[in-house]
Amino acid sequence: MHAKNYGDRTLTELDHVRLTKLVAVKPHSDLEELLDLVEVMPSREIAPDFVTMNSQVTIVDTRTGQRQKLTPCYPTDADPATGLVSVLSPVGMSLLGLRIGATAQWRTPGGEEFNAEVAEVHYQPEASGDYTT
Repeated sequence: MHAKNYGDRTLTELDHVRLTKLVAVKPHSDLEELLDLVEVMPSREIAPDFVTMNSQVTIVDTRTGQRQKLTPCYPTDADPATGLVSVLSPVGMSLLGLRIGATAQWRTPGGEEFNAEVAEVHYQPEASGDYTT
């Protein structure tokens, strides 16, 4: 188990539907559990400070203060070297549905634990009027 502390999370209806379809094809117990626990709201109603799919965010490591820009995306779009992290990865799943100021927590496949605060949401598709990406 890599990401388990789901806390208060909110997803758009579209993200929830697409991710539910994703786990139907590619089962992932942690993501399935997350999908069962999140609040779901219409895409047009989500606040711009939430991390949705394809949002570009800056996180700050709570131990080191190191800043990193990441974008949670679908597995086919993932390119970790450029900051595009799959929603099926521990860090991608830990960010999804959080808002600015919340702390993402995840464990790497090697067992190392990380905590990082969501510092900024630079781009959120819904805040830009994109309700279909």
